[in-house]
Amino acid sequence: MPIVLISPEFTQEQYEETNRKLTGGKNRMESPADWPVEGLLAHIAGQGEGTFRVVDVWESEEALNRFAEILIPILREAGVEGDPEVYPALTYVSA
Repeated sequence: MPIVLISPEFTQEQYEETNRKLTGGKNRMESPADWPVEGLLAHIAGQGEGTFRVVDVWESEEALNRFAEILIPILREAGVEGDPEVYPALTYVSA
């Protein structure tokens, strides 16, 4: 069952700082191989109204939890507060 993760509000600068720590220096993720764990189905990031947003879709809750163990401390280090919104996807369609 796909799991959707919507990150808390943060800035593009914090996003890039987080990516550098996750990837060993890249400002943005470019392929699933850039993630420190397997199981990512989709990653979307961009500037919304007043905040930078990130949406990930994971193949399972277990894959998301493995990623969260790495991500949450890095987010806190970057000054990002709050917990991401997580819920099971009712539908996931990929081209």
